[in-house]
Amino acid sequence: MQDRTPDAVRDLLAAVLEALDIPIPAPATAGGTEAHDRALNDRAMHAKIALRDVLDGAPLGIEWTTEYLRERLTETPPTGYVTSAQAHAALAAGKTWSEAVALPGGERR
Repeated sequence: MQDRTPDAVRDLLAAVLEALDIPIPAPATAGGTEAHDRALNDRAMHAKIALRDVLDGAPLGIEWTTEYLRERLTETPPTGYVTSAQAHAALAAGKTWSEAVALPGGERR
């Protein structure tokens, strides 16, 4: 296929890394752990599908597969939780625990 260029492969690998590289350390709350795990599982599944497609010959091309993966990632953003590092930073800034683990902008878990 014509899109098996180093740039196309690098772009796919960057999208796979984006899928798996969600904020760590761990979420600060149990509810956050559920949101984190759900996002990571969904994103890993989409990355696996993209890699499988490419290893099976990428019938629609690597560039199409990469774009499809990126579209799926926008549907499953790594949100809905506060990391323990974010909570500790908020506590150090004088916030209460409830304020420190509250999602920004009224986002719901």
